[in-house]
Amino acid sequence: MKSRLVPVALIAFATLPMSVHAQPANTPSPCSVRPGSYMGWPDQKVSNRWVTLTFVPGLGGRLMQVEFNGHPYLFVNPRFRGKYISPTEAKGDWINYGGDKIWPMPEGSQDENHWVIQSTAIDDLPYRFEVLSQGKECVVRLTGQPDNITGLRIIRTVSLGAATPEIKFHAVMENATAHPITWSIQSVSQYDLEDPSKPGDYNHDLWAITPRNPASSFPDGYHVRYGLAEDPAFSVSDDLFLLHWTHFGNEVWLDTTAGWLAVVDKASHYGMVESFEVTQGGNYPGKTTVIFYKNGPSVHFDANGTATIAAVSQATTPFYMEAEINSPIVTLRPGESHALDTVWHPMAIMAKPQEMHSSGVVVDRLNATHEGKGVHLHGGFSVFVPGTLVALFFNEHGLEVARQEIERVDPIKPVVLDATVPMTQDAARVNLMMIGAAGEDEGILAKGMIEPAKIP
Repeated sequence: MKSRLVPVALIAFATLPMSVHAQPANTPSPCSVRPGSYMGWPDQKVSNRWVTLTFVPGLGGRLMQVEFNGHPYLFVNPRFRGKYISPTEAKGDWINYGGDKIWPMPEGSQDENHWVIQSTAIDDLPYRFEVLSQGKECVVRLTGQPDNITGLRIIRTVSLGAATPEIKFHAVMENATAHPITWSIQSVSQYDLEDPSKPGDYNHDLWAITPRNPASSFPDGYHVRYGLAEDPAFSVSDDLFLLHWTHFGNEVWLDTTAGWLAVVDKASHYGMVESFEVTQGGNYPGKTTVIFYKNGPSVHFDANGTATIAAVSQATTPFYMEAEINSPIVTLRPGESHALDTVWHPMAIMAKPQEMHSSGVVVDRLNATHEGKGVHLHGGFSVFVPGTLVALFFNEHGLEVARQEIERVDPIKPVVLDATVPMTQDAARVNLMMIGAAGEDEGILAKGMIEPAKIP
């Protein structure tokens, strides 16, 4: 969607009352919720030892910033920092504060079943903020006000445990009217693309990735909805759609069914995987499950049909990209609701992911080779949770013959595997399994056949 700005004034806004289900004062809180101030806005910070989530409930319930190991991910519009523009003052315009939010879909102005992007109760009125728990797990809920345009009320529950950096979102759209309504719900995350080492320039090594649907409805597995169709930022490799960000306006739609997307900053070596469920046969807006929007200049035509690209600045066209996840379109009777569940996995990462599994991503596929009286293991990974990487070895009949602890791992450090472990010659294949810090099975990270030793 295109960025639209209106003149602003610095004014105070009132956040709806906060309800807190209190914990005992003397109870240690590995995960905590604390009120404060963020760039001039009243905020609520939810944090554990890896992650800090900064919510500004007064700005349409936005999650304004996510920091992992001190690295910030989200775009905050400098033009609106510390400011609030009510829907009345916006006069039908859209105020782009930045951050992460929930929107209805489909967008458009053709009828009442399409949402015109503007400042409304969904996007710009204060949400009620509640702390449901903290300590072992922080759970907060943001409840919006009924929107008289769409008929929806948005309720969002966000969870952050004490033991991992995983962030869980449960976003609900509820019919607040007395008649049936039909909508999809969309998660919209604006990632910051400014280069912190070169103020005024964009990050030239930022990538967005999602698997291409092998049975896609779109040519090449994606559809350029807005902007230059042959934008060189888009490519497909090994059944992965790749977006190498450039400062040129564009929006691309994908009907991926894999249930994940990734945003990778190869300059800072930090990334984010957003995972979600895909409803088989679901009626998705425009058949689309994932959308990437690149903010930037675009081609315009005058009355004579002459094409031009207007000069832009970072102030008017800032550096950010939106990663958007859609739910199916559903019809809700009065009081009914529909939910979109997503999980964010912040991590340190060295390269673009090739595969995603429940315990992490593969950036360099596992290679296993017999070497003397052992097996040499090589590969690159990023894990979602802290724990221990364990190699399980199997013979050609599928029986486990040995298991070997490889190393302790943590999401703040990429895993570069290059080790030889003692092993019998009857080992035919290997699985890399993640064991969580409390001993729980986090799932298989990678699998591979063990190749014969290379002959010099």
